[in-house]
Amino acid sequence: MSTRLQPGGDGPAHTPARAGTVPHPHPHSTDTDPDTHPTDASPDTNPSGATAPEPGQDGRRISRPGSRPDRRPRSAPHPLRAEWLRGFAPWAATGLMLALAWTVAAKADQWQGSWGATTELLSIAAALIGVPFALAAGSWQGGRERRRRTAELRSSTARTPLVQLLAAALPLAGWLAAAHLLVVAGALAACAPYASAGKPAFTVYAGNALTIAACAVLGHTAGRAVPFRLTAPLLAIGGYVVVGALGTQRSDVRYLTLCMVHIVGDNDLAVWWYPLVSALWAAALAAAAVLALTAYRRATALLPLAAALGAAVLLVQTGDGLLRDNQLSHRQVCDTSTTPDICVNGTYPGMLPEVTRALSGLTGRLEGVQNLPVRYEDLWREPQRNEAQLPMLSPIGWSAVRGKVTDPERYAWEAAHMLVRFDCGEEPSAQRIRVTDAVVLRWLAPDPQAAWNREYSMKEARQEGDTEELAWFRAEDEAYARLKAMSDGERRSWLGRYFATAAECTPKPSEVPSL
Repeated sequence: MSTRLQPGGDGPAHTPARAGTVPHPHPHSTDTDPDTHPTDASPDTNPSGATAPEPGQDGRRISRPGSRPDRRPRSAPHPLRAEWLRGFAPWAATGLMLALAWTVAAKADQWQGSWGATTELLSIAAALIGVPFALAAGSWQGGRERRRRTAELRSSTARTPLVQLLAAALPLAGWLAAAHLLVVAGALAACAPYASAGKPAFTVYAGNALTIAACAVLGHTAGRAVPFRLTAPLLAIGGYVVVGALGTQRSDVRYLTLCMVHIVGDNDLAVWWYPLVSALWAAALAAAAVLALTAYRRATALLPLAAALGAAVLLVQTGDGLLRDNQLSHRQVCDTSTTPDICVNGTYPGMLPEVTRALSGLTGRLEGVQNLPVRYEDLWREPQRNEAQLPMLSPIGWSAVRGKVTDPERYAWEAAHMLVRFDCGEEPSAQRIRVTDAVVLRWLAPDPQAAWNREYSMKEARQEGDTEELAWFRAEDEAYARLKAMSDGERRSWLGRYFATAAECTPKPSEVPSL
């Protein structure tokens, strides 16, 4: 092989450097040594006559003056990032959030103002909507390789089956749990302005979110194991049926229901570890299913299965001990400036001014009257001898909505009815006593609804020719006119004699003052 020599040198020939480029210095040269850089030397040769290496000849690319620096090639995005930001998971979370939000908002009148009612509704919605939705969504995502016909491609990757399943299932589980927590945050924000006692049950919301995430992983595993299109709807239907069947059981087995914390309004509180053990019960089942499907040693699935059985046994054996009484429900907040005193339950003390305002007409007519009960009580027990039952404010949504009495006139009529032989199963046999009771109730708390019912009954009696019923209404009108015509002192005295016998179910006609 022959080598062409450059004229004037003994090194091999090379392509002359382009204008504007600087040759690489000799590897042993320094910038401070004048002998290695003679001013009269050729730019292409070194002092010994050797040819300088050509720019770019060592494999490095020399950029032109003014050109942009080379960009490094981008690395492939992590699979978790792609699953988090794109694909099925964000859309599934949006669907779950809309379903839960619609259910909670549609019953806003029944929970705004009560932390217990809010927690109860959120738990029921998570159990009956969140759990079936998570199972179906996970199953649909788990069978996508079969639908896309990419199962062989997935199996050829370097990642283990366990890592592949978790990389696809965990983003969906996280999205669904976040959707549930977002609805919870909105419900708590809507309840806070009207709730006057108690506090949110944060462990319940955290446990329900973890349970929904575990159900998504469990559904994904089922979708991988049985990759058919009908698996997702069948899981949703089956989850709804199982949750509903367990939740309606009267035995302690009902505490195995996923997400459904069995509290009723503000009367009960869940023990702090109850929702977390319930979440462990669901998460351990999901972990056992994942390991049974993907682990190299499938016997490792026995460990989470044992944890699930332990959690289930703890829930069933504890039973009603998972709930404790709310101490606030055994207390009262009272207004002693009225006659009788007005007391509301300690779970909603903010309702006391509203109730006092609704009963102001009744208490004003009873001022100065003797033989009245000492107070209106609002506890979950029978009223004592000197007490009268306050009309029920709970459950929220009937008599009270968002801290307001829905129908003050009807509420006052019910409170007046509590004073007039309320506990008696039957009315007194004497017609005069029944007429007197109706007149007192009509005077204490006039109610438009009761007046309309009375006018309607009179109209029907006239059409049917019922003389006995018409005589009843005439006697009532005459007695009411006499009571209304009394002076204030006479009326207070007469009402005092009347209330001395108002608590007796079968008084003697001679004991009840007449009108």
